[in-house]
Amino acid sequence: MSAANIGPCRDNASDAFHISPPQIHASNPYQQPTAYRHDDSTADMSSSPEAAREPSSASAGEAADMKLELKKPKKKKVLLMGKSGSGKSSMRSIIFSNYIARDTRRLGATIDIDLSHVKFLGNLTLNLWDCGGQEAFMENYLSQQRVHVFSHVGVLIYVFDIESRDVDRDLATYVSIVSALQQYSPTARIYVLIHKMDLVVPTSREHAYDDRVRLVRQKTAEFAASIGMPGDALEITPFATSIWDQSLYKAWAGIIHDLVPNLGAIERNLADLGRAIEAEELLLFERTSFLAVSSWTSEAGQDNPTEDRLERMSNIMKQFKQSISRFTGTPRNAEQFVCMEHKAGTRFSLFILKFTTNTYLMAVLPPGEARFNSAMLNCRIAIEHFKFLDGPSHLAPASASQGA
Repeated sequence: MSAANIGPCRDNASDAFHISPPQIHASNPYQQPTAYRHDDSTADMSSSPEAAREPSSASAGEAADMKLELKKPKKKKVLLMGKSGSGKSSMRSIIFSNYIARDTRRLGATIDIDLSHVKFLGNLTLNLWDCGGQEAFMENYLSQQRVHVFSHVGVLIYVFDIESRDVDRDLATYVSIVSALQQYSPTARIYVLIHKMDLVVPTSREHAYDDRVRLVRQKTAEFAASIGMPGDALEITPFATSIWDQSLYKAWAGIIHDLVPNLGAIERNLADLGRAIEAEELLLFERTSFLAVSSWTSEAGQDNPTEDRLERMSNIMKQFKQSISRFTGTPRNAEQFVCMEHKAGTRFSLFILKFTTNTYLMAVLPPGEARFNSAMLNCRIAIEHFKFLDGPSHLAPASASQGA
């Protein structure tokens, strides 16, 4: 029962595949108390009704703290840097502008700084600075625009072209960038993407990636030592990426996952919902980029041998949306469907549901029509409890139980 192996299986007469287009739904006449209970960071589904009615002062305090946190819009300045031609704008366009890989060939070189504001979930806005990588621009960032570019940075994403013929110069530029970042934004996280891995012979990819990461770590440690920091004080998180496979989604999902506010509350609520509907796996996707924000896996689901299934699903669904856009003439960022169902006979069932305004929810279930219908109904009812994902105006409700 694997989410990574979905697809309309034409050789099985019991398989079914169904897509619901966007439409206006009437209010649900079946909405009533169910087995799902909302956990707004404090409640537990195994708690007794008495405990739910009489929350402890500590629990009430935690809930109040979370509500206060939800009121604050989160803005993160993200620097996307690297040598000209390393693929920065291509990956940005694929993730946030719904380009397909072959369409990025018509993108021109970035001139100076391409600034975009990407609303990711409700109260997280990424101020994405796509910085041109020509030498003249790099010198300007490090001199005249040094304070402007490197102040208040939350994340630096530095892209290395694995096929570069001047690795030493690339590393020297990287060290200069990290030096400026330490001066003005010492708490910023550093992610290193070793890009265009598809150009390396498959049998040599792992060795080429490990070798480049080793060099980057070495230069980072040398810089840290030169300013009196411990060699391991500057942490970098490396990823191997290509625009032609799911590795790009793995890297960006990892980066975004670290930035999402209230992640603990999201994961707890998702776990409660997963147990209530007896799912094998739940995946929560951001609506536009289809990056996996969070996931929950049951004990049975953990037996799935496909470790990269989250980013595979992101890649599959992104291409699915692009196909719908192409054949219906709707904009790439439009909402092309509200529900997709797939029933793979006796193997598994799944549905992908328009969840909150900014998210889609995928549920992977054991086979069974009754289980499937019950799970979908419970997920629709649970939408109200996940409204806090849509921003500060939709605060998570106070801890309460809905017992069936």
